[in-house]
Amino acid sequence: MKMVTAVVKPFKLDEVREALSAVGVQGVTVTEVKGFGRQKGHTELYRGAEYVVDFLPKVKIEAAVDDDAVERVIEAIETSARTGKIGDGKIFVAGLEQVIRIRTGDTGKDAL
Repeated sequence: MKMVTAVVKPFKLDEVREALSAVGVQGVTVTEVKGFGRQKGHTELYRGAEYVVDFLPKVKIEAAVDDDAVERVIEAIETSARTGKIGDGKIFVAGLEQVIRIRTGDTGKDAL
C-alpha cells in the first residue's frame, strides 16, 4: 500500500477529488496549507503599498491506495491539477507499513 500526497492549487481541489473518485479512490484527507516552491512567493500591491507574500495558499490531498492503483491515481491527479503555470504543485508517494480501520479492526487492503 502507498500513501499518495498531492499539494495543489486550492481552486483545483474539486477537479482532483472528482478525478480520484473516477479511478476508484474511496477516501481522501484534505488539509489547507501554505508553502512555496521555486517561485519563492510573490509581491502584491495593496492600497498603494507593495508587500511580499512568502507563503502561498495550497491544498494538501492525501489518499491511501493499493499498490496496483498508484499509477492511475498519480495520472488522475496530474491531469486534473495541471494548469501549465508555475506553482501547480507536487505529488509524493510513500510506502505504508500497515493500515487499520478503527471501527472494525480490519487491516491491510480490507481497511482501505
